Amino acid sequence: MIPFSISKEEINELPLGQFEGKIYVIDRPDQVEEAVDFLEDQRIIGFDTETKPSFRKGQFNHVSLLQLSTSEQAFLFRLHLVGFPPPLRNLLEKENLVKVGAAVHDDLKALRKLTDSFYPQSFFDLNDELKKVGFHNVGVRNLCGMVLKMRISKTEQVSNWEAEKLTEKQLRYAATDAWACLEVFQVLRQEGYLDELFNRI
Repeated sequence: MIPFSISKEEINELPLGQFEGKIYVIDRPDQVEEAVDFLEDQRIIGFDTETKPSFRKGQFNHVSLLQLSTSEQAFLFRLHLVGFPPPLRNLLEKENLVKVGAAVHDDLKALRKLTDSFYPQSFFDLNDELKKVGFHNVGVRNLCGMVLKMRISKTEQVSNWEAEKLTEKQLRYAATDAWACLEVFQVLRQEGYLDELFNRI
């Protein structure tokens, strides 16, 4: 049985886990299309973004990184270097490709600031949807604890996502967040926890 709530103490007792698959960093415009071609053939992917933190009042940073993940590959698009080109926008607008994330609304709002026209479709927000089926705690860290029985590190969250070269820790952290959303979704779907969400359509 998957619990519907978890405490910080319970999370801290769990083994540390992270994405162990292949990570592709897309930091040149000519790399975008090949990555998008691969992702377009998937039926469901994990989704997340990272933004360079601003520590000064009134300072605003655009989204630095867009993470899209399958179970075995994670693609990290460095948006401050490649922009938000049409192939990438089209991918996130595809109706027959489900994108799973947590607190998706904020990510999409940030992505909209990069372009005049962006109409995202087929996003599944774990935070919103899982509250409807009884989960008391949501958010990637809590859900990983309850569903995947592992603790994920959040130490890189406020690191510099626009650094010239991202560290291995940053890459793993970014990939893990997108991948974990997908894994949580797959486990819950397989075990029937999402049935009432899909049956109401």
